[in-house]
Amino acid sequence: MMVEKPDSFSHVSRQREPAAEMRVLESADIFRGATEIMIRHDGVVYRMKITRQGKLILNK
Repeated sequence: MMVEKPDSFSHVSRQREPAAEMRVLESADIFRGATEIMIRHDGVVYRMKITRQGKLILNK
């Protein structure tokens, strides 16, 4: 059974950067020893957390 999903990201402008110019940030630089940070995007605050298994989780 196929399920069609609406393009829920159609409102987001997509900036195409060449791969050579793509910024890569180290999580250690972002978290600075913490296991959880808050990120404000477009007026909404999100929580990013490092799990015990070392994975990242982003929640609204």
